[in-house]
Amino acid sequence: MSIVNNENKNLSWYKEHYVWMIIFFPLLAVVGGIITTILAIQSDDGLVVDDYYKEGLEINRTLERDQLAVDYQLQADIKLNEVLEEASITLNANSSFVYPENLSVTFLHSTRAGQDKEVSMILTQDNTYRGNLSKLSAGKWYVHIQRDDWRLIKTILVAQ
Repeated sequence: MSIVNNENKNLSWYKEHYVWMIIFFPLLAVVGGIITTILAIQSDDGLVVDDYYKEGLEINRTLERDQLAVDYQLQADIKLNEVLEEASITLNANSSFVYPENLSVTFLHSTRAGQDKEVSMILTQDNTYRGNLSKLSAGKWYVHIQRDDWRLIKTILVAQ
């Protein structure tokens, strides 16, 4: 009496599930690599600073400028008007602070250097400055309000 085993049939290679399992993981790695390459090409990450030594020398000057803003007790209220494409900044400081006629204001996106904007603002009222500013994309922005001798850094969140 012979026993016939039907499980030992000769199956074609494409009908074997182990073959597909072996092919799946390398194929998944290739697809992941292609997606990563596409994302890397499409995103503009900005450039890395070439001269680290020169940047390091500027740190002390920057810290002195930040400290002077603290000494003046500088505070800023930033308002964005997307309809008029305008930004206004109201500065408040102690009595020893002299309000300059204009300010240099830089809006730095927290993750995309290509979206950074620099605005020159003019004193329009007692302590309010205004300048033209195109619409900012949604997200976190660092605002550097500065003159030659002091600098104030604020953070704002722009909603969609």
